Amino acid sequence: MFHFQKIAIANKIRNDPFYRFQSLTEIEIAAKLGIKIDVNQANVDDWLRLPGISIHQAKVLVELVRRGVHLVCIEDVAATINIPVTRLLPFEPILYFAYYDRLSILSPQKINLNQASLAEIKQISLWDDNLANLVFEERETKGKYRNFADLQSRLDLGNELISKLIYDVEL
Repeated sequence: MFHFQKIAIANKIRNDPFYRFQSLTEIEIAAKLGIKIDVNQANVDDWLRLPGISIHQAKVLVELVRRGVHLVCIEDVAATINIPVTRLLPFEPILYFAYYDRLSILSPQKINLNQASLAEIKQISLWDDNLANLVFEERETKGKYRNFADLQSRLDLGNELISKLIYDVEL
């Protein structure tokens, strides 16, 4: 690959945080730029940046981590998505493995309102027990919340509260 082509690719990668790498050369360029994917905080879009990772594999990785499993090495990732570790080794320069204590204030986890128990919903400091009960009962009787607009509309919540909730909860 010519030098000017590498510069063009580096600019694309630098300017687009969702750029999907097309080759191992692009992975190398990304590593030189300091691009990292934190495997224990990655979302589906982060995983899909890697060539050959399917949406199904990306969803499995994200869901497993969301449920509390910590991936500590590249072998964990390979085993989770049932592929040979040798296929993932070229991605190792941009994969970052860190441990996050779920209970630590330094790594807060969002509460999923569509899956949380009533006790978990009551842990959200932005509302009182009455509103927590209403959130839970509304979900149980009328189904899961589709998005924050749906939550706001169904519970008649103010804009300020919704603006704060997006940092503490997910749907």
